[in-house]
Amino acid sequence: MNRRELIKSSTAAILLPQLPNLSKKDPPAAHFRFCLNTSTIMGQKPGLIKSIEIAAAAGYDGVELWMMDIQDYLSKGGSTETLAKLLQTKKLKFENAISFTEWLVDDDTRRQKALVALEEEMKIVATIGGKRIAAPPAGLAPGQVPELTKAGERYREILQLGRKHGVMPLLEFWGASGSVDKLPVALAIAAEANDPDARILPDVYHLFRGGSGFDGLRLLNGHAIDIIHANDYPGGKPVGELTDADRVYPGDGVAPYKKILDNLRYIGGTKVLSLELFNAGYWKEDPLAVAKTGLAKMKKLVNNAQ
Repeated sequence: MNRRELIKSSTAAILLPQLPNLSKKDPPAAHFRFCLNTSTIMGQKPGLIKSIEIAAAAGYDGVELWMMDIQDYLSKGGSTETLAKLLQTKKLKFENAISFTEWLVDDDTRRQKALVALEEEMKIVATIGGKRIAAPPAGLAPGQVPELTKAGERYREILQLGRKHGVMPLLEFWGASGSVDKLPVALAIAAEANDPDARILPDVYHLFRGGSGFDGLRLLNGHAIDIIHANDYPGGKPVGELTDADRVYPGDGVAPYKKILDNLRYIGGTKVLSLELFNAGYWKEDPLAVAKTGLAKMKKLVNNAQ
């Protein structure tokens, strides 16, 4: 090696570690599973067992079950063992339980009662084989935005409760609630909890209804979201007038699903797209046909967004 080559080689050796890693890749793309939230067919009143059978017949990977339906089933002589066996036989994953306990309210008596109820629900969910339960801002008055430090402490408290039973609460926000109504509010509470198991449960309708938009999803770590409620909303109606009943099949409204799915893919991890609708028109139709239609539309959106 001559002198000039030696100098060039030495300079490169000094500078190379200081150069940015231009080859750094984006996070691994998200993988999607498909789930039926039984609200989508609750208007036909098929009952808990039939709802599970419909989800399996339609081809879903999992289900979101409502605690009120589970408790009603158990009160009439059903058992958690029967539910667990049915889900296993039908090859359905119990993705999440929909709960409405008032864990976030300021009234200590109400909150303590809610914690007792929530723990009992967690025990039931665990026996059935579930690992998650929704924790929305139930019980808060419209416009009652919780104080951040207290809200974080209360979320941490139910996370600790969840670890006892292996059923973790997902912090849900409701776009029309006027309390925990936006993604930034939910994220602030989750961050204030300072707990590694904190998770957010977003919803396409609520992201729009509360004014959060969809680009904020891209700021999250992929582990912050396990499930997202999939639905759509019509154009031409003022956002403040939209209600749950206005939800339509994913892709049948004006939600920017390519952006939503791209952002979910970008943050990585496995994401459960759970069809959650409350459409009175769909409730008049055959529940199996509704479930199949919703699944087909979700799969089409995922395939088209690749």
